[in-house]
Amino acid sequence: MMKELTIAGLYDLDHTLAAPYLAGFTYPWEALAGLEEFIAELGKQLPREEYGQIGEQIWAAKSAVIAPTASITGPAIIGKDTQVRHCAFIRGSALIGDSCVVGNSTELKNVILFDHVQVPHYNYVGDSILGYHSHMGAGSITSNVKSDKKPVVVKAGDLRLETGRKKVGGMLGDFVEVGCGTVVNPGSVIGRNTSVYPLSMVRGYIPADSVYKNQGEIVEKRP
Repeated sequence: MMKELTIAGLYDLDHTLAAPYLAGFTYPWEALAGLEEFIAELGKQLPREEYGQIGEQIWAAKSAVIAPTASITGPAIIGKDTQVRHCAFIRGSALIGDSCVVGNSTELKNVILFDHVQVPHYNYVGDSILGYHSHMGAGSITSNVKSDKKPVVVKAGDLRLETGRKKVGGMLGDFVEVGCGTVVNPGSVIGRNTSVYPLSMVRGYIPADSVYKNQGEIVEKRP
């Protein structure tokens, strides 16, 4: 087991309502299967002085700002001071943290967004977990299904981890920056504090504290 691929290695659980749920797993993709049920139960327990139910299995913090043109299907939770902008498409099983931005024409499905995550412009994020203060540039997406439709395998060097799932998107650690127009391929894991160049094709595991320039060029970040 590579610790860098684990929930403990990627995320600070102090920055998500999903902390007790995620703490029950080793790898982040293991949490995808039961996410819908977890969100549905969590929504019922949210403090009513801070959250309101705005639709069937849809709960939003009273300080959240949601555009009237956004489409939201439950179960979904939208955190405090979060913005859901024009024509955002939230397809269910979405736990969105505090002070997040879900931008124009951004689509979410079966995801956890930690606090302060930004997916602000034309993003698709499916079957993925985005860590604290991570950011996806305009037009960047997580691809969650392989072209051959076979179960996704997470690869890191010689290590191969079978997920047993047909759909696994990207696991982005805390403070990850993904450049505009990038495709994060199925089962990719990006370590904490790593930056990805625009127009990249990310595949496999990218180490923490790195700059990803292309598949053959990954350099350590300078202080």
